[in-house]
Amino acid sequence: MTYKQIKWLILMLPTLSIGAWEYLRHTLLMPYMSMEMGNFLSPLIVFGVTVIFVVKLFNRLEKIQSELNEERSQKTALQERAKMARELHDGMAQSLFLLSIKINKLGRQANLAHNPHFIKMKQTLHHIHEDTRQAINNLRSPLVETNFNWTEALLKYISEVEKEHQLQVKLNWKIDESLLSTKEKVELFACIKETLINAIKHASSKQVWMIAEEHPEGWLLTIRNQTERTSLPEASQGYGLQILKDRAAAMSCLLDVSIEHGEMCVSFCKGVLKNGRANSSAAGG
Repeated sequence: MTYKQIKWLILMLPTLSIGAWEYLRHTLLMPYMSMEMGNFLSPLIVFGVTVIFVVKLFNRLEKIQSELNEERSQKTALQERAKMARELHDGMAQSLFLLSIKINKLGRQANLAHNPHFIKMKQTLHHIHEDTRQAINNLRSPLVETNFNWTEALLKYISEVEKEHQLQVKLNWKIDESLLSTKEKVELFACIKETLINAIKHASSKQVWMIAEEHPEGWLLTIRNQTERTSLPEASQGYGLQILKDRAAAMSCLLDVSIEHGEMCVSFCKGVLKNGRANSSAAGG
């Protein structure tokens, strides 16, 4: 039933119902019903038709309007994301590519190929370029929807990362996606992306262990990798860590990040006890 048809039905049903009642009352029921009884039943019939049919039509109309608003909102968001991706590509990505060419040219002219500071600068520039490319790809990707096969999309993304960065992700995923809300799917997917990118940057090996388990009260995701770092970055420098904290807080889950014995461990804990604390509060770590 279309939006226009529903509006006309809402307008016509009370009128048609009272018209049909008055016709039956004066042609068939007059000998059996007094005028007072007929006048008393008329508003009750209109009220009954309104409750049974018109209210349902209003609910249907509100649902259609809500779906239209949601579709309009998603379309606007996709257009904005596409615009941001295009601006990043045409602006920052192109500038970084040009800067990379100039640095390589400078290195050849000044014979800096084996200079450790020059090598570190090239690596930093490469990481920035990779982050920008990843941001562009994320913006170009469609938004996660409720009918979207989230687990399949996650496995596909991990497979692409393994191929692109020669990374081996040892995955043990045992969380049913029905356990996750739409918001948790969006935030958790972004957290996994950020953690894998950090592992690619700072890992001393090409292996990452990812374990996801359900618990009676929620779920626990743990991501581990060997690292060359000996401590977590300062608050002013740990921008990636701050992103993880913000997203964990958005999921109302506990974030724990630690480095021990050359291994970084990042865990997201929802609705279960960890280190003697429940994660019903905002993110920590």
